[in-house]
Amino acid sequence: MHVQIIGATGMIGRKLTARLLADGALGGREITALSLLDVVAPDVPAGARPRIAAEATDLSAPGAAARAVAARADVIFHLAAIVSGEAEADFDKGYRINLDATRALFEAIRQEGLRTPYTPRVVFTSSIAVFGAPFPEAIGDEFFTTPLTSYGTQKAIGELLLADYSRRGFFDGIGIRLPTICIRPGAPNKAASGFFSNILREPLAGKEAVLPVGEDVRHWHASPRAAVGFLVHAGSMDLAPLGTRRNLSMPGLSATVGEQIEALRRVAGEAAVRRIRREPDPTIAKIVAGWPRNFDARRATSLGFKAEASFDAIIRAHIDDELGGRVG
Repeated sequence: MHVQIIGATGMIGRKLTARLLADGALGGREITALSLLDVVAPDVPAGARPRIAAEATDLSAPGAAARAVAARADVIFHLAAIVSGEAEADFDKGYRINLDATRALFEAIRQEGLRTPYTPRVVFTSSIAVFGAPFPEAIGDEFFTTPLTSYGTQKAIGELLLADYSRRGFFDGIGIRLPTICIRPGAPNKAASGFFSNILREPLAGKEAVLPVGEDVRHWHASPRAAVGFLVHAGSMDLAPLGTRRNLSMPGLSATVGEQIEALRRVAGEAAVRRIRREPDPTIAKIVAGWPRNFDARRATSLGFKAEASFDAIIRAHIDDELGGRVG
């Protein structure tokens, strides 16, 4: 089996690569080739097997998607995107990367299949940002998409394209709406949701963190470990039960910022909590106010997707995976 990861240098892309290399298979089929693509050339693990090809490419550039698809991967993970805050700040870049590149990829797959039969599995990472307020108590998959950000709009259009191209038989696609990933390792990024990770990651590492919203803000979360599990499952599961409804919301955990902080206190102690500094940011608060808070993900769980049941578990996963089991 040939697997291709587009957006392989991102945090989830790197973790997915490591998981696939460790497993050596996807859905019981041996992985014989792995293609890694991103705007910056992905690193190739030393001595890795199977055969790995890494390339720097921008799918929105003319001809780039066609060249990527010419490898005829059996499973394509499309993770490439710019984050919510950046997409909101730079309208043109957001639509070019998050929408135009996605359409170019889907169309390149269709054109490749017109030359000779080719129907790959396509896993598209969407977002809970496709939903906009006002919300029900818990958002089910049948709730309509009314995004309130450019990022959410770009992802919602990608979902529609994925469903239509799958309906027409050009590829076999599934779109997974990721919760906000917490705790994200590494340095803070431009995502408006970044503080959800920052207020845990930085204190756990012995550093100060800034909290720009009130502790009553509630949101939907899953760990990087769970996100990789979603992708692996989506890349290998039977898609027939999805029918024409190809996009679904992933399971996660609904928690307030205050509940996150209490979990940090339980796991890492009072000293870690004291490293959080309150500094209200009206711009971030306004963006977050339009985000979903809770989901009814029974459709995804019935199909085998799993996530953590407590924020304590999310924090411990970060400590184990990123901090060598130790708190700073």
